[in-house]
Amino acid sequence: MSNDEKTTVAAPVDSVQQVNNKEVEEKQMIEEQAKNTEASIDNGKSTQQVEGTTDAAVKEATPNPATPAVAPRPPKPAVHKVDFEKNVVYVYQFSRTKNIPSPSPFCLKVETWLRMAGIKYENVDHKMRFRSAKGQLPFVEVNGVEIADSAVIVKELGAMFNADMDAHLTSEQRNVAHATITMLENHYHWIDVWWRSKNQDAMLQGYKIDLQHMVGSKLPVGLLKFYYRFSFRRRGMKKVRATGIGVHSPEEIIQMGKDDLKVLADMLGDKTFFFGDEPTQLDVVVFANVAQLVVVDKEVAHPLRDWVLEDGKNLVQHFERIKEKYYPDWQEMCDTLDMNTHLPKPVKEEKEPEKTEQKEEEKKEEDKEKVEDEKEKEKESDEKTPATEADEKPKENK
Repeated sequence: MSNDEKTTVAAPVDSVQQVNNKEVEEKQMIEEQAKNTEASIDNGKSTQQVEGTTDAAVKEATPNPATPAVAPRPPKPAVHKVDFEKNVVYVYQFSRTKNIPSPSPFCLKVETWLRMAGIKYENVDHKMRFRSAKGQLPFVEVNGVEIADSAVIVKELGAMFNADMDAHLTSEQRNVAHATITMLENHYHWIDVWWRSKNQDAMLQGYKIDLQHMVGSKLPVGLLKFYYRFSFRRRGMKKVRATGIGVHSPEEIIQMGKDDLKVLADMLGDKTFFFGDEPTQLDVVVFANVAQLVVVDKEVAHPLRDWVLEDGKNLVQHFERIKEKYYPDWQEMCDTLDMNTHLPKPVKEEKEPEKTEQKEEEKKEEDKEKVEDEKEKEKESDEKTPATEADEKPKENK
């Protein structure tokens, strides 16, 4: 091969090598710049000047040490009630009905516990628009913090306000109370949900529920009932089946409910409350669940309601005892559907009576002035009469 041929062949090879070397150098330069950039990062801000950036731009980007740093805005509270009052518990639950403060045993449980504990609270009439972060009702807000699930609410508020109604119980009594509450809220409750899901119309009638009021809607009642039947039955029965209760026959499920209620009746016996003369958390939970049976309209067929009225009369007396002591406004809240009958109402300024009194005084003054004017006119008339007669007599003589 001639030298020319070698040169011709070698030239492209040299060119490729030069290109490759140049790429390697550029790659090394980029990596070096990246390392320098990482080394100069402080709290997420880079102080390295990028090639091609003007001094003015760098100066503008560099913070002026003489300028005071702007304080970050405090985060917004993750609650619905932003104008809350300190140490006031704001309760989010279902709306009232015409025969019970809440058709939910868990909501009634929380409100009853708050009343027994003597904690200041206020119901938020939200028309079921809100749910907790867990997707539940009830939930509460206190001092800008949300607490959800009735059991957690009672536990955390009890610690916060030093209100433990079970403080005097023995360890054995606490265990019995825990087991009984678990039976009610994790077994009997699903029997109640089964009955409600299977008998939606009976539930609406039994608890005298006004759907328009409850959800704050102006839609026709028929349309709301249709949606309620469709959604509540499907979701309710699905949950009941998931617990294992839904696979049984109606007769078997009703018998399970009666067995749970009999346990409560036998435990209570002839005592005032389950563990003596003072109510405990177990009394609150039993009250909230028995109330859901006792108040059901008599025209609605409900086998568990019938059982408790006939065979669980001590449970009915227990319900009446707590209702009378802690719900003196029960009838008022059912009649008015007011969520906060326990709170004092603001006194209205009596401006109208003042205006009325002022008008009466003005009218009296006007009447008085009229009387005086009439008297003056009469007086003037009397004074003019003799002179007129004197003038007329000479005329007659003529």
